[in-house]
Amino acid sequence: MAPLPVAPASNRPTVQLTPGSALALAAGGGAVILVVGAVLVSLLLAVAITGMSVAVVAVVLRSLLRDLDKHR
Repeated sequence: MAPLPVAPASNRPTVQLTPGSALALAAGGGAVILVVGAVLVSLLLAVAITGMSVAVVAVVLRSLLRDLDKHR
């Protein structure tokens, strides 16, 4: 039986994580998650405030139109 060919060794450097760099990577990832979460919450809040404003305007317009019809 013929021997299996051996894959050539890669010339690329290997990445080694030290405990400090792993901690920095985890802290950076946590910061990104917090920033994305804050942006999403603020967008949701903006949509909720806009919806409430549109609802209030609709109620006021409805009231004004009802008063206009009563005075005819």
